[in-house]
Amino acid sequence: MQQAATTYNDKVVRQFAVMTVVWGIVGMLVGVVIAAQLYWPDLTHGIEWLGYGRLRPLHTNAVIFAFGGCALMATSLHVVQRTCHVRLLSDRLAAFVFWGWQAVIVAAAVTLPLGWTQGKEYAELEWPIDILIAVVWVAYAVLFLGTIAVRRVRHIYVANWFYASFIIAVALLHIVNNISMPVAAGKSYSIYTGAVDAMVQWWYGHNAVGFFLTAGFLGMMYYFVPKQAGRPVYSYRLSIVHFWALIAVYMWAGPHHLQYTALPDWAQSLGMVFSLILLAPSWGGAINGIMTLSGVWHKLRTDPILKFLIVAISFYMIATFEGPMMSIKTVNSLSHYTDWTVGHVHAGALGWVAMISIGSIYALLPRLLGLREMYSTKWIDLHFWLHTIGVVLYIASMWIAGVMQGLMWRATNDDGTLTYSFVEALNATYPYYLVRLLGGVVVLSGMFLMAFNVWKTYRAGQAVAADQPVLEPDPSQSLAPLAQARAGAQA
Repeated sequence: MQQAATTYNDKVVRQFAVMTVVWGIVGMLVGVVIAAQLYWPDLTHGIEWLGYGRLRPLHTNAVIFAFGGCALMATSLHVVQRTCHVRLLSDRLAAFVFWGWQAVIVAAAVTLPLGWTQGKEYAELEWPIDILIAVVWVAYAVLFLGTIAVRRVRHIYVANWFYASFIIAVALLHIVNNISMPVAAGKSYSIYTGAVDAMVQWWYGHNAVGFFLTAGFLGMMYYFVPKQAGRPVYSYRLSIVHFWALIAVYMWAGPHHLQYTALPDWAQSLGMVFSLILLAPSWGGAINGIMTLSGVWHKLRTDPILKFLIVAISFYMIATFEGPMMSIKTVNSLSHYTDWTVGHVHAGALGWVAMISIGSIYALLPRLLGLREMYSTKWIDLHFWLHTIGVVLYIASMWIAGVMQGLMWRATNDDGTLTYSFVEALNATYPYYLVRLLGGVVVLSGMFLMAFNVWKTYRAGQAVAADQPVLEPDPSQSLAPLAQARAGAQA
């Protein structure tokens, strides 16, 4: 008796994919506005809810949790179905996760400009929204892990390991860091105080980078790079080592954000040591992704999606080299509180996170619309160059400005007085803020081009209202065993 074709819930994947583009434009547009405010301080003078202090947390939350979160949810729910050969656990739960996450984003977009905030980096949202986040996130965990539990194949492909770790870790981080005492509907106070509060905050803050902005997007790398290249993962064994090494080490690196503070010196040193250790698994995984192109490097000349994916990994290598170096106390004494840190963050956010997300959305969306490719491959190639040039302008200007700031701030005269005032250092930095703004505008223009390409692709294709049958192979069955054999492991 012939088995009926498996159907997937692609509706929720399409929804998250489209909202990835929408929130990407919103988040980066706000980023451009605040970059302009740093160059023209009176740009929104007198409009309280458009002040820099209100818009900056809106920008970070929109880019990380709206843009990045939607990209992670779109790709994870796409990948888990293909690699487990099974439909999502529950269509209703999938719909709840989508609409619940959009409600969180809209709530953030309303409350942050109004000044309702806990004042904690990457955790500014007040307690009612934090509760909603926890509920939606648990639903997402049940949906994803439940789908793995009912899979039809024994093997769990490594991309799902990374997605699962990101989902579980973020739930832990969010709940522990946001335990607070509400005093009003829009106000609460953390139960932690002083140095303990700082330690918990940066245990959360750095691991939000480690799991939300790294582990989840490595799940994208391990699925979409082999898929787009048409090659097995270079070493499946290395991917497993990469996973466990990253999971074991990342949790301990948070104190490097608190060098030269009231935190105990042993904790600062511990954060520095584990940050340096992180270099090995980070680069091991990145090399694994890049070497997957062995034998098909020529595809980079004709496939702009592959360009996005591979250059994203290159920026991942830059950011994961720079981060451990900046955690060294002697380097940190120069870099901390300067724009060098801003350049480092955006090498990861715009270079790694945005590029791997954009490449993955370009790769999966046409298949969900019954098409072979996006409406215009030339537009994807143009988008790649716009994004790359914009990112380079942004991070190079911030690197130069940051090193210059650090050197000017620490320069002293023979009598021990400061050589430069703060205003002199700021004046020297001023031209670099214009270059950063230009880089942001170029990146944003690429996102508008992507939105137009997505819209034209929807119009060109038949958006499938019903579910799609399985029509294509997935890496869990075709790529992983080949990669295991290459690595010397048993398939």
